[in-house]
Amino acid sequence: MSNGNMGRRVAAAARLLTWLALLVPAGWLAAPTALAQPQLFVAVVEEQSAADRDAKQAQERIDKIDDETEKLLGQYRQLRAETESFGAYSAQLVTQIKSQLEEIDGTNAELAQIETTAREVLPLMQNMLDTLARFVDLDVPFLLDERSTRVAKLKEMMTRADVSISEKYRRIVEAYVVEMEYGRTIESYEGKLGEGDDRTVQLLRIGRVSLLYQTMDGKETGYWDADKKAWVVDNHYAHAFKEGTHVAKKLGAPDILFAPIPAPKEDS
Repeated sequence: MSNGNMGRRVAAAARLLTWLALLVPAGWLAAPTALAQPQLFVAVVEEQSAADRDAKQAQERIDKIDDETEKLLGQYRQLRAETESFGAYSAQLVTQIKSQLEEIDGTNAELAQIETTAREVLPLMQNMLDTLARFVDLDVPFLLDERSTRVAKLKEMMTRADVSISEKYRRIVEAYVVEMEYGRTIESYEGKLGEGDDRTVQLLRIGRVSLLYQTMDGKETGYWDADKKAWVVDNHYAHAFKEGTHVAKKLGAPDILFAPIPAPKEDS
């Protein structure tokens, strides 16, 4: 039992004795009867019990208040820590938002440049495509159907809104690369002569400077005359045609080939 509880009990007993001294004559206290002594004892015990109960209830209330205080203190500390954390997070978000706004401004500037570039690139691509089409029409007529179809598909692609500008540009450049490769390769294939002659013949392309043909039975050999824009029969190239065909099909080692090559002309 704590000193505080003991003090409260002594004080309660003292008050009880004082009250009894005022109400009971001195003779009675000096010579209590056998009946008064048990009653006085019971009253003191009851008073003491009541004081103990009050003290216990008061202590319980104090303990409860203390627990609630500790709980509230813990909540306060947690909320304070969360507030500090939110403050630091908010500061970080402010920095990130500032950076994102700067990126948005930069992106908008780039988009504006892209629009300007698109206005400039589209006419350039159209000019490139027109030049390619004219080149195929004026060039030696090898793989004419394949090359003309490629140009026609590119022209159709230029009108489509679902194809990006970058993809259009890539496809046009790719067509230019294919045409450049023709100038560095040798190829043998079957095809029709064209120009009003529907015969199927064996064709030999040497770069893009010479195009020869030979009938399937090997009895006629000729070449494309770039100046006349027509086929010319010349069986003197029959042996050169066979040698070139072997090289093109990788049946023989590369060697010097005799082929008709138009003489260079000065630009007008």
